[in-house]
Amino acid sequence: MQTFGVTDNSINSLAEFDEAMPVCEPHDILVEVQGISVNPVDIATRKKLTDSINGPKILGYDGYGKVTDVGSKVTKFSKGDIVFYAGDYTRDGSYQEYELVDERIAALAPEKTDLAHSVAMPLVTLTASELLYEKLNVDPEADNHDKTVLIINGAGGVGSIMTQLAHLAGLTVISTASGSEKIKWVKDLGADYTVDHHQDLIKQVQDLGFETVDYIVGLSDNDPHWSEIVELIKPFGIFATITNLNESKVVDLKQKSVDFKWEWMFTKAKYNMPDMTSQGEYLAKLAKGLDDGTIKSTLTKEFKGFNIQNIKEATNLVEAGHMMGKVVVLK
Repeated sequence: MQTFGVTDNSINSLAEFDEAMPVCEPHDILVEVQGISVNPVDIATRKKLTDSINGPKILGYDGYGKVTDVGSKVTKFSKGDIVFYAGDYTRDGSYQEYELVDERIAALAPEKTDLAHSVAMPLVTLTASELLYEKLNVDPEADNHDKTVLIINGAGGVGSIMTQLAHLAGLTVISTASGSEKIKWVKDLGADYTVDHHQDLIKQVQDLGFETVDYIVGLSDNDPHWSEIVELIKPFGIFATITNLNESKVVDLKQKSVDFKWEWMFTKAKYNMPDMTSQGEYLAKLAKGLDDGTIKSTLTKEFKGFNIQNIKEATNLVEAGHMMGKVVVLK
């Protein structure tokens, strides 16, 4: 079977390999991959590779395709079903012809939304959903009009769906964006206000009439904004992030009794947590939202042809760090 893997931390090591067809474990579905999306985690994972890796590393944490086989304990899917998913960090990813996926973290793909717009969404939506509902503890059915969230990197992959979900939950949404194109992008996705992350966030947010905000979500390097985050977060507020703290110190949040929350979308599958089924449920809601129009796909770039050149070009776009929305590669 055709696979694309890297053998060291350089994208130039990406090569095509012929691997044996994988065999389903009891909860697995075997998916014939029809499309993938490239995410920052692909790049971060590759850059951590050492010369001692055993065989090629198959990246890819968004996938879409047809179920061709099922494990002995699978109950959610049947052969022929079309599914989408973000996968499991501990297993081979979607840069391959066939991929094993635990049924509990997959869902039936949208029926009315095409492959490209669908496969762009699983990882970022799972990340944003866990951030909003599990880390910020926002109840989407409650009256949240008096709560405000600042989303740093609002035009990125996760930020683009986070902005939408926060808006749908009734929060007042302030998203960072720079340049007219990105400002329009996040406003069209539901941001009530935008601020420029290249300028003083404290002044901009307070000029909008918010002395502090209830929630802050860090979706880019936190260090350049740390003093602003500490100043702007409300006492007893929540700061959640998907990125590392290198120079920043969590203790700076202590005097405000701020909750600090990490989000890593792969935790549930990596540790086989009982609630990993929630990811399949989030994706089922995403499929419905894409089909009924309440959720807008954040696809902005599409490559046709599942080959080394297209995967490299898509990776280079993400690695440059200026992507608005998502990029996909289709078979």
